[in-house]
Amino acid sequence: MSGTKTLEKISAMLPPYAEHLGIVADHMQDATPVLAFDFSKGVTGRPGYLHGGAISGLLEMAAVAALRSHLAAHRDTQIRLKPVNITVDFMRGGLEKRTFAIGRITRVGRRVANVTAEAWQDDADKPIASANMNFLLSAAEG
Repeated sequence: MSGTKTLEKISAMLPPYAEHLGIVADHMQDATPVLAFDFSKGVTGRPGYLHGGAISGLLEMAAVAALRSHLAAHRDTQIRLKPVNITVDFMRGGLEKRTFAIGRITRVGRRVANVTAEAWQDDADKPIASANMNFLLSAAEG
């Protein structure tokens, strides 16, 4: 599958909330999708800055995309993900520019997965926020 087709497939597997925020799969980094969205009225917080909820949403979607990609490569793709908890740390204000995020798998067990995610704008070494997420893994119904 070509790189563009892979990114389109990843974007299509994200929940409708991702589309609402304008989140897309931007590129791959070491077989992990990097998601992004552009600054727009829909993600504005205080004037000139991203809303914290939009940043949190991007982090959650990056964690989901990383976990889905990992599961597709290593297991059944029909596993249902249920977020159990999320902790977000905001490090600096997100400005009026493209914002990126990547999820990193910490651990995947039979029933629980732990994922971290980081969001940045100009420099991946200077994140604007990070998150830790725990997911319950279960067989898809139906």
